[in-house]
Amino acid sequence: MALPFGIPPSPASLTPFKVSIPKAKITELQTLLKVARFAPHTYENSHTDRRYGVGTDWLVTMRDLWLRSYNWKTTEDRINSFPQFETEIEGITIHFVSLFSLKKDAVPLLLLHGWPGSFLEFLPILQKFRDEYTPETLPYHLIVPSLPGYTFSSGPPLDKDFGTGDIARVMDQLMKNLGFASGYIAQGGDIGSRIARHLAVDHESCKVNVVFMRKPEGATDDNLNAFEIQGIERMYQFQATGSGYAVEHGTRPSTIGHVVASSPIALLAWVGEKFCEWVDDPLSPDDILESITLYWLTDTFPRAIYTYRQNYPAPPIPAANDPRWYIKKPLGFSSFPKELARLPRSWVETTGNLVFWQQHQKGGHFAALERPDELKADLVKFVSQVWPVESNN
Repeated sequence: MALPFGIPPSPASLTPFKVSIPKAKITELQTLLKVARFAPHTYENSHTDRRYGVGTDWLVTMRDLWLRSYNWKTTEDRINSFPQFETEIEGITIHFVSLFSLKKDAVPLLLLHGWPGSFLEFLPILQKFRDEYTPETLPYHLIVPSLPGYTFSSGPPLDKDFGTGDIARVMDQLMKNLGFASGYIAQGGDIGSRIARHLAVDHESCKVNVVFMRKPEGATDDNLNAFEIQGIERMYQFQATGSGYAVEHGTRPSTIGHVVASSPIALLAWVGEKFCEWVDDPLSPDDILESITLYWLTDTFPRAIYTYRQNYPAPPIPAANDPRWYIKKPLGFSSFPKELARLPRSWVETTGNLVFWQQHQKGGHFAALERPDELKADLVKFVSQVWPVESNN
């Protein structure tokens, strides 16, 4: 039976998709958790404040919850309550979750996750739109792809390099194939923000609402207020003590891929730390475990960290306010206080045609998951501000 919101404007070359993890994979995961070894107690892993990373107590507690109370079938059923499709672009299988409208003037929105995220982050927002509207009244088409290498999308090519510009080209083609060549809006955080910037600069069909975390070239701390300075200090602290994972991803992705793929406890430690550290209010154990489980069951981790190589060796990818990367199209920015780099508005204004800015009082790196109401409201406001003008161009 077709799900409501499951009729795309251009269904050609799309295959309906349903998550169905074989029972053997679930059994294997449970066996590995039962026989898992933990590191011996050390000074560093005895701390509970994560000053040296996740502690043993947290890891053991989460393992026990994973075995005794977390239920993957609940997650699977929730995912399958939304329309999903697969399609092939440039030899890559792209999976996406969506809500399609029956309105002829519905606005296409492309929502892009980052690392260590997935389409799961956007399910709370999709749920809110689904609760508020019917397929006949929904003002938007919402498309949430799994980036190449993530979850149910296949990985990038094995015989050539592939980066954020390539991902953007595939995402643009996805939107065109869905019937949105005349225009769409992209929103992204983390790696998704880099992809959204590529889309805005390189692809005519994209109008953009982007969240990003890079310090613009030449930006200074002059003339910033106390709140803005606090955000910059948070960025510097993260760079000094929290960015080691990115260096490993960028310089030795093969090695760390093998290590983390060898054990669900290794994955829980490496990725679970980020779900603890990069948020404002703590996420529930189930929220963390469903993301970790999805990564494990789909072998995502070693397939998904390839974009970090773009930063190593020098020179890094172009600075956000490099003239080649300036966004001339309307740009919106949603700022959350516990983002890893809470950039001042004056910095963001140097990177594009900023027409929408919203400073929130709560929220961190996983904004769609942490503060779905606020991000949903920002999307609605941004669309209402830019689409009537842009759609006539």
